Amino acid sequence: MQPLVFHNGHVLTGRGFEPEVCVVVEDGHIVAVLHGDPPGGGVRIDLGGGYLAPGFIDIQVNGGGGVLFNNAPSVEGIAAIARAHRRFGTTGFLPTLISDDAAVMHRAIAATRQAIAQGMPGVLGLHLEGPYLAPARKGTHDAGRFRVPDADEIAMATALDNGVTLITLAPERVPTESIRALAARGAIVCAGHTDASYEQMCAGFAAGIRGVTHLYNAMTPLQGREPGVVGAALDDENCWCGIIVDGVHVHPASLRIALAAKPRGKLLLVTDAMPMVGAASPSFALYGETITARDGVVRNAAGALAGSALDMASAVRNAVRLLGLGLDEACRMAAQYPAEFLGLGSSHGRIAPGYRADLVWLDANAQVRATWIAGRAEA
Repeated sequence: MQPLVFHNGHVLTGRGFEPEVCVVVEDGHIVAVLHGDPPGGGVRIDLGGGYLAPGFIDIQVNGGGGVLFNNAPSVEGIAAIARAHRRFGTTGFLPTLISDDAAVMHRAIAATRQAIAQGMPGVLGLHLEGPYLAPARKGTHDAGRFRVPDADEIAMATALDNGVTLITLAPERVPTESIRALAARGAIVCAGHTDASYEQMCAGFAAGIRGVTHLYNAMTPLQGREPGVVGAALDDENCWCGIIVDGVHVHPASLRIALAAKPRGKLLLVTDAMPMVGAASPSFALYGETITARDGVVRNAAGALAGSALDMASAVRNAVRLLGLGLDEACRMAAQYPAEFLGLGSSHGRIAPGYRADLVWLDANAQVRATWIAGRAEA
């Protein structure tokens, strides 16, 4: 293939979005980031004054394109979800399985392994959101499927051998030795859907918990005499925090407080997306119950929030609007910081020589014009 030469746009570098910078891509990787006029040769891609950013990485994608991963734990299901989210700038993601039976977990892990083995664009691993959660903070999860993992289940949950495994659990429900075992087997462990105290969260951090899943939602809040999970997450400088910036899940003031409290780079944009992203239908089935989005808000029949209808490009725009961030930092929260959290910071999430050419082209309104994964445009 001929090299790709991106030019006539603003390129996100370590100094922010810079004009008069061109990016050269060969064999799926960035080989040069140059100031001034583009070099001769290659296939030129005129960005028309727009913005070239690293492709977005979403660590919590339950569904998209009309497909819920729980209902279609297959290579075909993952492919449909990937196609739906790529339209919104997501070039890397973790298909996310909501709490389910062991048989469904087996199928989800096997499908993810197969998708990665065959080189499916964008699939970086798997997120198991449960079933090791707290009934008191179950949200739309089925508490009847919750359990405490034994040694066999720990081995099963960490069986993916060619991608990242992220596991969300409630630290007060899972023994610290089991948390250590999950981390020792290579899983990234997060706390979520948890009724833990501050002290229990601190013990979880010591056992290997690295972050929290959708900060503020489905966890004990920060109070004056009991900091809870939220307080522990904001207080621990090493804790990574995924956050849903849709204006519904978290109040804008709470978003800004988290941004002020956390060290730069520790707050990640996530979507917690459900099947209506990239689909015409506003409804889907979960555990036999119909879940519906109305006015962009996804709820179950009882009125509880049930994931979101958010895409990553909208999350980036919302971060600019609600948090007062520049577009450059909002893009880092959607790309660089998730890559670093997943341990992929040396290969993904930046526009720099040696990095994978996973790229998103945004217009002046931060709407997605095109994406490339390993230098290949969407077919």
